[in-house]
Amino acid sequence: MTELFSRRRTTPPKSPRARTWKHLSPLLRLLILTQLAFNIGFFAVLPFLAEHLGTAIGMAGWMVGFVLGLRTFSQQGLFVVGGWLVDRYGVRPVVLTGCALRVAGFGWLGYAEATWAVIGCVLLIGFAAALFSPAVESEVARQAVVWEEEGHGSRTRVLALLSAAGQAGAFVGPLLGGLLLAVDFRTACLAGAGVFMLVLAGHAWLMPQHIPGRIRVRDHGGLHVLLRNHRFLALCCAYGSYLLAYNQLYLALPAEVERVTGSQTALSWLFALSSLLVVCAQLPVTHWAGAHLDLRRSMVAGLLLVAAGFVVVAAARPADRTGLTGLLPAAGYVVLLTVGQMLLVPAARAWVPDLAEEGRIGLYTGALSSVSGLIVLIGSSATGALLDAGLPAYMPWMILAAIPVAAVTLLPRRPAG
Repeated sequence: MTELFSRRRTTPPKSPRARTWKHLSPLLRLLILTQLAFNIGFFAVLPFLAEHLGTAIGMAGWMVGFVLGLRTFSQQGLFVVGGWLVDRYGVRPVVLTGCALRVAGFGWLGYAEATWAVIGCVLLIGFAAALFSPAVESEVARQAVVWEEEGHGSRTRVLALLSAAGQAGAFVGPLLGGLLLAVDFRTACLAGAGVFMLVLAGHAWLMPQHIPGRIRVRDHGGLHVLLRNHRFLALCCAYGSYLLAYNQLYLALPAEVERVTGSQTALSWLFALSSLLVVCAQLPVTHWAGAHLDLRRSMVAGLLLVAAGFVVVAAARPADRTGLTGLLPAAGYVVLLTVGQMLLVPAARAWVPDLAEEGRIGLYTGALSSVSGLIVLIGSSATGALLDAGLPAYMPWMILAAIPVAAVTLLPRRPAG
């Protein structure tokens, strides 16, 4: 562990990832590595949840969409609460509580069969992340600004490394989940809970009690100022539109994979493809974007690539191909969505510190996800019903493509700073 957090190397780094990692503080390394572990446990279960709800429990399509949206809303929608708690009480207690709740939520999900129990599980799982994620993301963003001010490079490189670590977990998680499903869904849930237990122990051991430079805010007036910050709210809405599109990995994509292959087996590999792309290409893409695009243009390019992914599937649906050939458009959708994500997510997170008040970065980081969660809650039920509505096969995908295109018009006209 000492070697893991050491700043010294005997050989010079040869890649943007290695150069960035070399200059990170021990706290940043801890936060990035635990993001990796957290996502391993999460994605060992989530990609298979829709199929479990629809097949094993027998929920209707609209209810599956509602439950998935509720999970996202209880996570993203309550980020603002988690962010406020981080500003008020600090990073360590919020992270530890979030990890403990995630252990309980996944353990319960393994045994839940009634609809009310499933809803209770997803609410607990979502709220756990609403505590953990704003704490990690806001502190990484704050430390990234310091890293930039010290002359190490753009803050987006640190945030891109956080995304790459998260996607490395998202790469390993579905593969682990796919293996565990050979036993049953309960085994996958319990294994996920075990991973979160390890994350809890790691944070309890290594997370400092007090982080230098972290200001704890005691008053309650930040939300009113946030709601009057129109540029920040515009950023939230655009980011929420992306998140609704991304949520189709768990709703529209499984249905398409089931149609063309007759099973969910290929879903694990498509998730692995997405994660592997981020792990391998996130830092180079961010480096290129930092040299050629400002924050707004990076988000615009990302949103348009996400839209193009939906168009690829829509264009192929009239042919109604199955098997490996039929799976290619879905793979194209995953690739385009992932490249779009690599452009827009670090840019959106890097934008937040410039728009936040002093000492309120947790609140603003949380609000970015809360507005997104509200959009996903509303949109997921609608898209679940859309997929079951009997429309021409290409139409749902074209409607989904219009969402990120419309989001481009919501972005603030100029990047802050």
